[in-house]
Amino acid sequence: MTTSGLRLLIADDHVVVRAGLRALLDGEADLEVIAEAGSGEEAVRLALDLAPDVVLMDLRFGGGDHSIDGVEAVRRLAAEAPGTPVVMLTSYAGVADVVRALEAGARGYALKAGPPEDLFRAVRSAAAGGMGLAPGIVGDLVGQVVSPAPELTGRERQVVRLMADGHSNRSIAESLFLSEATVKTHLVRIYRKLGVDNRAAAVSEAVRRGLLELT
Repeated sequence: MTTSGLRLLIADDHVVVRAGLRALLDGEADLEVIAEAGSGEEAVRLALDLAPDVVLMDLRFGGGDHSIDGVEAVRRLAAEAPGTPVVMLTSYAGVADVVRALEAGARGYALKAGPPEDLFRAVRSAAAGGMGLAPGIVGDLVGQVVSPAPELTGRERQVVRLMADGHSNRSIAESLFLSEATVKTHLVRIYRKLGVDNRAAAVSEAVRRGLLELT
C-alpha cells in the first residue's frame, strides 16, 4: 500500500459484503480501506471523524424504521462534510434510486455484482472530482433521458402495491372502491407502461424501477 493511496470507508450492513469489498479494494496498490460502518448513522459519524477520500455507501441498510438509508446518509454528509465523495453500492440498478442518490450528492454508483474494474473506476473517478458510474447504469440513465418510461399514476401504484400483496382483481376493486372492470383497465395500462404481460412481471419491474418497495 502506497502512502499516497486513496483512503476508503465502506458502509454496508452485511459483514460478509464488507469483508469481500475490503479484500477486493485492499488488493489495489492505490486503495486502502481505513474503516467499516454497519449503518447509515455510523457511516456519517466515521466519515466526519476520519475524513476518508471516498465513502462506499450501501443504498439500503437494515435496522428497522428508525435507521437511515444510504441516500439520507449521503444527504447528511453533503450538508455536514461537503466535498466528501460518496459512491453508492447496490445489488440492483433502478433508475429512480440512481437519480435519488445523485440528487442527494453521490458522486458515483456501482453494482455489488458488477465487474471489480467498474468499482475501482467509480472510486477513482469520484476521488478525482468526476462522476463514477458503472457503464450499465450510465446506459440506463441515458435511456431514461432519451426515451423516458411512462410514469405510473398514483392509482396505478396503488394497484401494483395491492398486487404485490397478493390481492385478486376483486379484492383490489373492493380495497380501492372501484369496479373490477376499472381494475382490469388499470392493469392493461400498467402492463403497457412497464413493458410486461403478467402480474408477477409487473411487480418485479416496478421494484426494479424503484416504483415499489417490497417489505
